[in-house]
Formats: sequence, structure tokens, C-alpha cells
Amino acid sequence: MTLSWIIERLLVKPTEGTLTDVVITADWRCNGSQESFSGTCYGSCSFQPPSGEFTPYPNLTQEQVLGWCYANGVDQSAIEANVTAQINDQINPPIIAPPLPWLPPVEIVPPMLPQVEPPLVNAETPVAAVDEQPVVSVAPTA
Repeated sequence: MTLSWIIERLLVKPTEGTLTDVVITADWRCNGSQESFSGTCYGSCSFQPPSGEFTPYPNLTQEQVLGWCYANGVDQSAIEANVTAQINDQINPPIIAPPLPWLPPVEIVPPMLPQVEPPLVNAETPVAAVDEQPVVSVAPTA
């Protein structure tokens, strides 16, 4: 199973005191996949104005912002467990809806398409020209 985290969007306050482009919210997503099955979980995480070290917006990395999310309440292991459970439930559904036992089974048979033989064309015999008559439209007289 493959799990991946991405930051989809950052909301930025243009100025915060002497700082510019301060990230205040990050929208994140955790995606998971295994063969043809997939799961996802997404959310947002808000941040307090920075105190101490500040990274200018153009120098931010996705890993850094994800670290902020994990440090501010995003439970990485619980979310990954949720995505894993979504995929496992697709592979082995915990609830199914079998056919009703008192009804006869329904067999779906695809319809037969009619078989059409293409006309044979003799390459040595020219195809007769179609006698076309011009279409004449007569305007009604008043």
C-alpha cells in the first residue's frame, strides 16, 4: 500500500507585523492506493503567527508545512490508519448485500448481435453510376 501526503493550498496573510506572506492555514490531503483501490482523507490546519524563526514564503517546502500540520494537531498516524481502513474495506467489504435467498438467481446474458455479411465487390466490374436528379425547389406564388 502506498500513502502520500500533499499540501494542496496555503492561505497567507500579506503582512503580520514586520513579516510578509505569513502562512495562516494549510489545506492537506493524505492519499492511499493499493492496486485498483484507493482512499483519501483531507483537512485544514491553522497556525498562530510565527514566533522565533521565520521562513520566507518562497523558501517553504511541502515537508516543512506538513511538519507544522503534524505539530498543530493533525494526527498523522490516525489519518493514515483511516486511509488504510478505507482501502481494506474495499478489498474485504465489512458489509455486503447478497441476493435475496427466496428469489431465483438472475443470469445476465449479453444480447446476440446480428451477423451481417458484407456485400461482395468484384474489382473488375465497374460500379454503376448513380442516376441523380437535381432537387428543384419551387417557391410558392402569392
